[in-house]
Amino acid sequence: FASTVSSSSKVVPSAEEAVSDIRDGSTICVGGFGLCGIPENLIAALQRKGVRDLTAVSNNAGVDDFGLGLLLQSKQIRRMIASYVGENKLFEQQYLGGELEVELTPQGTLAERLRAGGAGIPAFFTRTAFGTIIQQGGNVIKYGPGGAKGGKVEIASDARESREFDGKGYVMERAIVG
Repeated sequence: FASTVSSSSKVVPSAEEAVSDIRDGSTICVGGFGLCGIPENLIAALQRKGVRDLTAVSNNAGVDDFGLGLLLQSKQIRRMIASYVGENKLFEQQYLGGELEVELTPQGTLAERLRAGGAGIPAFFTRTAFGTIIQQGGNVIKYGPGGAKGGKVEIASDARESREFDGKGYVMERAIVG
């Protein structure tokens, strides 16, 4: 057993120091499942720091007053990449109102996109999403002025590269690096 701390330790004395290198426009990958195991202190430190235009990658979008919901309240998140967003009314308002970009990703695909990014793999093929609007393109990422009621789409997803392997269709997914 070692009883010394490495000089390359990633342990820092405060949440503020832990988020000190996060700048406007950064991509943040937020752990946890539902509201369990989320980095509450780091989210609060980001809110206090006031960074903007964040892309937040997480299993979920928090709830109105907790988790990533806090960064949505202060409008610090520009784009949300998540697999579940159903319990956050503010998230729904911002997305349908044209204030927030959203990329819904199945949970397994989200995990693999993050794993691929960490392993230096730029992209991979999966059967998930084959034959859907995700493959074909045109999924609404962001509504334009007037939101969903205005009927204008400001950003729609592009068609995904697809290939056939052993007679089955696959869709290419790009890695996420944060």
